Amino acid sequence: MTQSQSIDAFPDEFRAAVVRAVHGPVVEVRCRLLPGLGHLLRAGAAVGDDAGGWSLVVVQHLSESLVRCIALQPTEGLARGLSVVDTGAPLSVAVGPATLGRLLGAMGQPLDGGAPVESPEHRPVLAAPPSLADTLPGDRILETGIKVIDLLCPFVRGGKTGLFGGAGVGKTVLMMEFMHAVSHEHHGVSVFAGVGERIREGHELWHEMRDAGVMDRAVMVFGQMDETPGVRFYTGYTALTCAEALRDADGGEVLFLMDNLFRFVQAGTEISGLLGRMPSSVGYQPTLVTEVAGLEERILSTRHGAITAVQAVYVPADDMSDPSVAAIQSHLDSVVILSREQAARGIYPAVDPLASNSRMIDRRLIGERHYRVAGAVRQHLARYKELEDIIAMLGVDELSPEDRQVVTRARRLQRYLTQPFQVVAGHTGMGGVSVPLETVLADCERFLGGAYDTLSEDACYMKGAMPVLPALAAVAVAA
Repeated sequence: MTQSQSIDAFPDEFRAAVVRAVHGPVVEVRCRLLPGLGHLLRAGAAVGDDAGGWSLVVVQHLSESLVRCIALQPTEGLARGLSVVDTGAPLSVAVGPATLGRLLGAMGQPLDGGAPVESPEHRPVLAAPPSLADTLPGDRILETGIKVIDLLCPFVRGGKTGLFGGAGVGKTVLMMEFMHAVSHEHHGVSVFAGVGERIREGHELWHEMRDAGVMDRAVMVFGQMDETPGVRFYTGYTALTCAEALRDADGGEVLFLMDNLFRFVQAGTEISGLLGRMPSSVGYQPTLVTEVAGLEERILSTRHGAITAVQAVYVPADDMSDPSVAAIQSHLDSVVILSREQAARGIYPAVDPLASNSRMIDRRLIGERHYRVAGAVRQHLARYKELEDIIAMLGVDELSPEDRQVVTRARRLQRYLTQPFQVVAGHTGMGGVSVPLETVLADCERFLGGAYDTLSEDACYMKGAMPVLPALAAVAVAA
């Protein structure tokens, strides 16, 4: 009998093992039969007990009888000599439609006070991506109703988008608004992974989704800031496994959201250090690129359905050249940069329109009109940015008539691209609005053509769609 055979074929005494050492979340286990890498072990639990004790994941083979594991719970109370049982399989969770409306942990356990998820289908959280023959490329825009995103850095249906920014610039609010839009406009299902974030944000999001009536079409998986690095590392994989199952079952639109992908990288860094690996650049784990790719390459669209991913990424010290940021960016279809400078000006969402980009900005994919309007808006905003220092020193009146016209239109466009959000309407006192892409293009054409030159900048700020020309003429006559 070989080790590759099912663990169930061995007597219980061969499956049993003992804890040899505990170093925080790292646990060394001595075994008579060496478990496979990635297998789930249970310390302090009897054979067949799927819930008791501590859960350990095998990450290293130290010798023929010694393995090193990462604990998925706090290790207080775990002692040397405690019995350990090999489950004979990797960490698996219940998936499928039964998970909708539930708040779960990284091991699939309920966090909402409800009963355990009853589903006939279980999947391992670590799995290979679909084969290339089964995948489909994303070639369509997923409209969000958010003006600046749909115009300048559109999301790709079945693609991956990153929201990059430092602390406090609105990554979570933008993600919640997008989640709200997909639930109401596209009637899809959402899977949210809260990785290493504040438990307060998780509570607020859960209650807001229930109050909005969209929780029955969503799954939330939390591994919060106070959890062990093993939990924070596996939370993203668990949520992605739930998203894959919903994609394969319904064949519809699945929105996968992660807040925050940097915390996934940070958890991998902690685990790598605990295992004694030599760090690479800027202290990150030597396996940084591999770990990010292992998660990102599973976010794919197939013939069964599409997974559209939106991932918030904290940027350490606002440094976009950070190795973790560079590793993540290489996998994305759309990059949305949230700027602290924009936020300081009161421009919300605080998207930097010049630094953000999308591979969809191609006339073959979005059409000649959208490509032309987006390019003209970007040119106006870029020219305004070039002239800002001159304006600060000499004033607008010292510019040439052509530059003065560009600046006045760019300032109105900048304010037009702001937008009140539905998810923060209770805090701002302004009702949220969703603007179709066709309306955005028509409004921008009128801005660029000078139809709104007589409007004040305040009349363009935090609005939805602009008034059409007859209404604008009536306003001018009344004035």
